[in-house]
Order: sequence, then structure tokens, then C-alpha cells
Amino acid sequence: MSPLLITVLVAVGIAILIAIGYINHLVENRKLTQARLKADLLDRYRRCADTSETLPGQFMSPALKLLLSRFELNLGERLLAVDKGNAQLGERVGELKRLVALGDSIPVKNAPQPVISETKAKGVRFLFEVLHAQVNRFAQEGLLANNEAQHWLREIRHLLALLHIEFFGNLGHQALQQGHARQARLAFERGVQYLRKQEDVGRYQAQLRQMEALLERANAMVLESTKPELEETTALAEGLNTFDDDDLWKKKNVYD
Repeated sequence: MSPLLITVLVAVGIAILIAIGYINHLVENRKLTQARLKADLLDRYRRCADTSETLPGQFMSPALKLLLSRFELNLGERLLAVDKGNAQLGERVGELKRLVALGDSIPVKNAPQPVISETKAKGVRFLFEVLHAQVNRFAQEGLLANNEAQHWLREIRHLLALLHIEFFGNLGHQALQQGHARQARLAFERGVQYLRKQEDVGRYQAQLRQMEALLERANAMVLESTKPELEETTALAEGLNTFDDDDLWKKKNVYD
């Protein structure tokens, strides 16, 4: 075998090894990309499903339920493309198609849940943040029209305002029932301040007037509760003044 042939064979062998390595690299990159895509889709799918199922009923409307079902369906279908053997997901996608086909007649089974604690308020706020993020993502992907995305971003801000109104209102009423007028006043005060800071404050005039009335009521109760203390302090001060006068009179008689 000539040296030239040996050189050619070695070069071909090296080229084959390089090609195999490059193909393996592409295959691994593709697997990694698919795995990342699947993880991202699954996370978004679960977040949308969780928001749709757990958002308190007082904040859920047929239009919002329909939007979340559309999101969940889109993500479910994309997830099925990379996880074709997932029978449970396939059933859920079929169910979502039937729900989305109902349009505004889609059933809303979310039960109302009173927001009476900071923990609950933070939990609902987190769901709104999830919804906000998904609206932005779908708009960026071109799967949600820009005007529709803007509408829902405004609606999310409105729902967030309603959450604060309910939270501060419930805290104040709870404090009043327990006889804690100062705590009630603080809750209503925070509610009034929050509403006055809203860009579209005209939309919340009725709620603002109601919150201001509750604040006035709580403030009056605080003043009423402090009146006996003031009267007692005044009586004590008068007694001390009398005592001082008597004491001075006695001293005057002694020295005279």
C-alpha cells in the first residue's frame, strides 16, 4: 500500500470521526433544546391551569376563563407535539377544545373566596402576576393580538385594584367586629390612599366614597374611645392642681 493511499485513508478516517462527533453534538443539542422547550411549556401550562382553577370566583369572569382556557389549550397542544405519548394530556386537550368552543358560554365553577388575610391577598396577587406574564408571552409570540393583550393588561390592573379594595375593606370590618377601632381606621386609611393613587380614579369613585365613609366611622369610634381617657386625665390634673393649692395654703399658714 502506497504512502499516498495510507494518507488518504487516514484523512478520510479523521473526517468521518469529525463528522460523527459533529452529528452527535447536533443530536445532543437538539435533545437539550427539546428538553428545555418541554420544561418551559409544562411550567406555563401548569401555571395557566392553576390560575384558571384556583382564582377566587369574585375575580373570575367567563371572558377571563375563556382566555385562560385558550392559553392552556395552546400550551397543551404544543406540549403534545414533544410528548406524544402523554394520554392524560391528550384527554385534557380534548376537553379544553370543547370548552373553548363554547365561547362566552364557558362555565365558571370558581367559588368566591373572601380575602381576609395578607397571605390570601399575596396568593391572589401572585395569580394575577402569572396571568400578566402569560399575556405578555403570548403577545410576544404573536399568538395574542396586541389590542387584545392591552385590553387584558388593563383588566388585570383593574382586578388588582378590586383585590386591594376587598382586602382593606375586609381587614377593617374584621377589626371593627373585634372592637379594634384603631386597626380598622388604619385598614380603611390604607384603602383610601390606594384608591386615590389609581390612574383611573374615576372608575373607583363609588368604592372610594364607601371607603372614606368607613374611615370616618372608624375615626369617630377612635375619638369616642379616647374621650374617657381624656376626661380622666383632665380630672386627675385638676385634682393635682387642687392638691398643690392646698399644700401651698398649708405651708403659708405654717410660715405665718
